[in-house]
Amino acid sequence: MSKNYSTKRFSLLPTINVLAALTLFIGVSMGFSLLVSLVYGDGDSMALLKAMIITLAVGSLSYILTRHNHVLAPRQVFLSVSLSWISASIFGALPMYFATDLSYTDSFFEAMSGFTTTGASILTDIESMPHGILFWRSFTHWLGGMGIIVFTVTVMPLAGRSGTLLFAAEAPGPVSDKITPRISETATLLYGVYALISAGEFILLWLGPMDWFDAACHTFGTMATGGFSTKNASIAHFQSAYVEWVIIIFMVLAGTNFSLHYFGLQGKVTRYLKSREWQFWMSIMGMAVGVLLIDLYFSPSYQVDSLVVNALNAEPIRQVVFQVVSIITTTGFVTADFEQWSQFAQLLLFSLMFVGGMAGSTGGGIKAIRILLFTKMAITELRRMIHPRAYLPIKLRNQFVDDDAIRNTTTFLLFFVAIFVGYSLFLTAFGHDLVTSATASISMLSNIGPGLADVGPTDNFSFFSDFEKWSMTFMMMLGRLEVLTVVVLFNRHFWRS
Repeated sequence: MSKNYSTKRFSLLPTINVLAALTLFIGVSMGFSLLVSLVYGDGDSMALLKAMIITLAVGSLSYILTRHNHVLAPRQVFLSVSLSWISASIFGALPMYFATDLSYTDSFFEAMSGFTTTGASILTDIESMPHGILFWRSFTHWLGGMGIIVFTVTVMPLAGRSGTLLFAAEAPGPVSDKITPRISETATLLYGVYALISAGEFILLWLGPMDWFDAACHTFGTMATGGFSTKNASIAHFQSAYVEWVIIIFMVLAGTNFSLHYFGLQGKVTRYLKSREWQFWMSIMGMAVGVLLIDLYFSPSYQVDSLVVNALNAEPIRQVVFQVVSIITTTGFVTADFEQWSQFAQLLLFSLMFVGGMAGSTGGGIKAIRILLFTKMAITELRRMIHPRAYLPIKLRNQFVDDDAIRNTTTFLLFFVAIFVGYSLFLTAFGHDLVTSATASISMLSNIGPGLADVGPTDNFSFFSDFEKWSMTFMMMLGRLEVLTVVVLFNRHFWRS
């Protein structure tokens, strides 16, 4: 009886039902891109319609066949969350595959990069793409950026009591903030905040030199910390200090815990200042900008006078602030070829690629709260060596950190570093230089996009082999799901009854 119960509990049917619901959601979402295509008349309407029909048909049929299998066991939650990004990318690749001459491998790479908000691209001439496809490409960012909310809201009626587990499995960072007792209400409210801030950025960009199409696409890329642009030169194309400062502000907002924004919109702005993670994260950004400006001050590439003019119009200062914020939030937009900066500056930016945004944000990376917690753990251990009998608990947010959080943080960092090193070695085995391999590895794992050397800010990922591209899509998913959610599937105990 016990064996039969376990087998039934781990049935794939509930997982397929969840994936079917998500597929329907993706199919409906393609309708917005189809409307854009019809407005511009670039000839990609039939491709989008074909992709939409296939996606909706597969989703509908799968949902009908599994409609009575709604309850998810804990192990099915992990499987559902991991497979959701693969499923979304399988169907999300169809518009690009049907409308362009891209292979399915390249289309899948671009779709996975979009949904996971990585922003790495294989396109060599972005501006030659049809408007409908460019809109879909950027819209995948926005859909995946707050994936924790989109996915949870989509499957909440199906998940039953597993909704909390789904929320926790998708949550970026070691702590999942619930701003209301009901997890579905929390998901809905945070998604509302996400949409509201996105609308604000869209209006501000539209008021500037961008038309509504570019404003929408760059809003998707900013709020999702994704980095896909409609221009080959990214944000540098617009040559606008106004555009850059608007995007800088909203990249910071996107990299901040959205729970803080919820309370901030209620007038509780002191929540930001009281957040130890926010203080720590902003301090890292501030110090990085300061150090890079000092490095730039002594660089022979710039005149000293250019750094003492109005900061809002000083291009070198603006470039430093923009690139620091873009890298640490894992957005990946560029306004300058930072490979032309000093080796010190490049190494500092490389270091920021590991940090990422705050927990509960759309940013990738390790997350500031984990780095803060690990720093406190290290300091506590040093104090414990001096006072071995002293009671030295670790406190965060004026609360004691329990052993589970410490264990989770340590395990995550161990796997993160091991996977980064292992994948860097993997790429070097294919003949790539160390800088390209290391920065491509952290770019995929932290969902950033640009790296250095052959994957620098002016390059793309088209030169990698198909096998390498498929491996990179897996790395993107690993990073988007915070490593452990996917790694647990490779544990043999996971599949035992």
